[in-house]
Amino acid sequence: MSQYRQSPFANLTPVVKNLLIINIIFAIAPYLVGKIFDMNTLLAAFYFDSPLFHPWQIVSYMFMHAPLLTEPSHLLFNMFGLFMFGPILEYTMGSKRFLSFYFICGIGAIALQMIVQAIQVYHLTGSLVPFHSNVPVTQAQLESLSAIYRSSTVGASGALFGILVAFGLLYPNMELMIIFIPIPIKAKYLVSFYVLYEIYDSVVQRPGDHVAHLVHLGGGLLGLIMIKLWGMRRRDNFF
Repeated sequence: MSQYRQSPFANLTPVVKNLLIINIIFAIAPYLVGKIFDMNTLLAAFYFDSPLFHPWQIVSYMFMHAPLLTEPSHLLFNMFGLFMFGPILEYTMGSKRFLSFYFICGIGAIALQMIVQAIQVYHLTGSLVPFHSNVPVTQAQLESLSAIYRSSTVGASGALFGILVAFGLLYPNMELMIIFIPIPIKAKYLVSFYVLYEIYDSVVQRPGDHVAHLVHLGGGLLGLIMIKLWGMRRRDNFF
């Protein structure tokens, strides 16, 4: 028997590898610089009219995740998905297009989130920017607005959801093995189930659920749009 064992990271494509490294660095960094400045306040995404919003957050939020020591699953699940599905799409699209696809999905995801927040703010006050238009605000409205203006969004989930949708479109019949499920499942069924689940959770809004389901759906929608715009077709016989 050969003593040589290939590393599971040997076939990582360059963009996926660098995205994994950057996300891990960002996950560790708050524990190193937390006493100097609050990375979440600076780099997480806030509603565009919030005093905490900065333009770079529409990109930087993708590299921020829930605290690694208390909620490691947020980073781990996102990076596992990127590790599993990203290389195949990067091989298919090419590195430059894949990188563009990743950021377009991530930016589109947070854009949808902000649009929904804007609708909520307008419904409350009749203005998208109530604090800049001298709109009278009651105490009850102020409390609701505060929840919107001070809530932050972090994570690569929007970009990853775009990757999942693209994978399901391009490789619909590829069979995948899922943890805890002993039978292979075709990609088109897995992705369809995940999309329907996110739609359900975004509508039901269960108490204690802090997952930004609209960000997931926004990333998936941009993934669908980009695959169609680029004219990429399913590749049933690729493997």
